[in-house]
Amino acid sequence: MMPRSHPGTPAAMRLRRFLGRIAKSTSAVSAVELGLALPFLMGLTLSGVEVVNLALIHVRLNQLAITVADNASRAKQTQVNGAPQFREYDVNQVFRAAALQSEDLQIPTRGRIILSSLQVNSSGGQWIAWQRCWGLNSWVSRYGPQGTGATGTAFAGMGFTDTKMTADAGTAIMFVEIAYNYKPFFLGSVLPSKVIRKEAALYVRDDRDLTQIYNPSPAQPVASC
Repeated sequence: MMPRSHPGTPAAMRLRRFLGRIAKSTSAVSAVELGLALPFLMGLTLSGVEVVNLALIHVRLNQLAITVADNASRAKQTQVNGAPQFREYDVNQVFRAAALQSEDLQIPTRGRIILSSLQVNSSGGQWIAWQRCWGLNSWVSRYGPQGTGATGTAFAGMGFTDTKMTADAGTAIMFVEIAYNYKPFFLGSVLPSKVIRKEAALYVRDDRDLTQIYNPSPAQPVASC
């Protein structure tokens, strides 16, 4: 057995002095404090980045919805005899422009753009005369499919607020809905994914044949919903 150090022996005194120096030492306080605070700081930093990223996504989806509505309200093919026509080709061009604007958002796989033409039916009510979609997801319009409100006046119009947007006779509103599956940038294992929805609407800028979407030869693919 090893002999025990007596409190008054040199070994015990050296041990007490060593422990006293450790207790009084402040040379590593900052490192210890940083080590304790680092997980909190990292969490705060990542949360801040996540909030900024989410805000940017909201802004970009808003801009995308407005751009799609604007492009759809302007597109047409002038006719020598008769009003300008809106074609399936024009629809596809509108969606191609959206693809270029939002390439890094991966709209085809993570979102869906729904373009509707809100018009006045023969009864003076509102109706969705046609509807086209882009994106592989299955989200549908909040307001119904193509043909909603074709007869009667029961369909109030489009818009998520209590005051619905309604078209005037002889013209149309290009109404755009975007649904996007947002996945957290850093905190995907903590925060759940959420669907962000944005809407925008613009009146057709000039005269347009509102009876249908034309598809002259060579026929273009129909972006049906």
